[in-house]
Amino acid sequence: MSTDTASVIHGVDQRRLRRIADAIAPYEQRGALPDWAFQVSRRGQIVTSLTGSGQTGSPPAPADAIYRIYSMTKPITSVAAMMLYERGSLDLNAPVSAYIPSFADLRVYLGGPATAPVTHPAARPMLVKHLLTHTSGLTYGFHRTHVTDEIYRLAGYEFNPADKDLATACDAFAAMPLRFEPGTSWLYSVATDVLGRVVEVASGRSLDSFFADEILTPLGMHDTAFHAVDPSRLATLHLHTPEGARILQTFGPDPSTTPVFLSGGGGLYSTMADYQRFADFLLGGGAVDGVRLLSSRTVDFMATNHLPGDADLDEFGIPLYAETPFTGVGFGLGFAVTMDPVATGIASSPGEFGWGGLASTYFWIDPVEDLTAIFMTQLIPSSALPIRPLLKQVTYAALVD
Repeated sequence: MSTDTASVIHGVDQRRLRRIADAIAPYEQRGALPDWAFQVSRRGQIVTSLTGSGQTGSPPAPADAIYRIYSMTKPITSVAAMMLYERGSLDLNAPVSAYIPSFADLRVYLGGPATAPVTHPAARPMLVKHLLTHTSGLTYGFHRTHVTDEIYRLAGYEFNPADKDLATACDAFAAMPLRFEPGTSWLYSVATDVLGRVVEVASGRSLDSFFADEILTPLGMHDTAFHAVDPSRLATLHLHTPEGARILQTFGPDPSTTPVFLSGGGGLYSTMADYQRFADFLLGGGAVDGVRLLSSRTVDFMATNHLPGDADLDEFGIPLYAETPFTGVGFGLGFAVTMDPVATGIASSPGEFGWGGLASTYFWIDPVEDLTAIFMTQLIPSSALPIRPLLKQVTYAALVD
């Protein structure tokens, strides 16, 4: 844990914030949580960096560890799309088929088994904004809650495919039935992977090239890529089991090489320092250290609830575990957005936004408090331990100004 003994920095009481370590300790002591790092920044300055180790049998993660950030890739893909939007190269209200022609003839699931589903033509087109808000009707094969999920698995799409590129996979997604009509519900899905393909088509460049040239290099995120730029610094991945966190020797693509499938929904590797740059960029309204990628109005637009009728996820979403609570939380263009802290049961701020990843990573931005927070670890699934609410509880209790 950090040895910083200063009591209050920018209104953050260090002694109170270090209670995070005490709150997490029971999970570490029983070997349920691997190495972790938590960093809080306020008013442009890192006020606390905490680390811990769960003694799971894996080597300690280095200070500059590279993490599989999985779905924390989604906000970066969303930023890429909105950069193209600002240039007039992408229309949020355009049908996805304007960029990916196979999405012109979508069908919606009505009934029947996965091997012989009954479907009907979609009554409305899927729009680009539906991809950004997860209201597209697409799903994930790993959800295991509906027949459409099983259809994805039977087609080889439980997780990211190893041997298919983004264009091929998106054509496959378009051929499988939607769970619901586009725009009529919220469901966490492959939508951001499809958005990544839209970025490729709209920009005329591969997703990794666009990321590197337009976002990662300008922001100084030199350790972020679709592969681990230094495999020796890669944190060890773990799977949650009743007996504790077990090391996962193999899961997903080879981390040392760029995969065939460039997953805008979950393919990036990054570090605490790099993701702090991205968080600072968002908190800065689209700019950091003189580098501007988005207008402040665009970032505000992204961090506004876009669910119809200003509904929260509990009202408009399909119940399942996602990377955020449902009650009191809406969804913007790439982020969950806190609408009503009272309803969430956590003393945060209205307008706070962020997202997490499959391996229990998490970040949030609070414009009201001028604060960012980032948690890094490598534990699958992210629903295994209730770490995220603990982080918020203790962080907001440490604000004393």
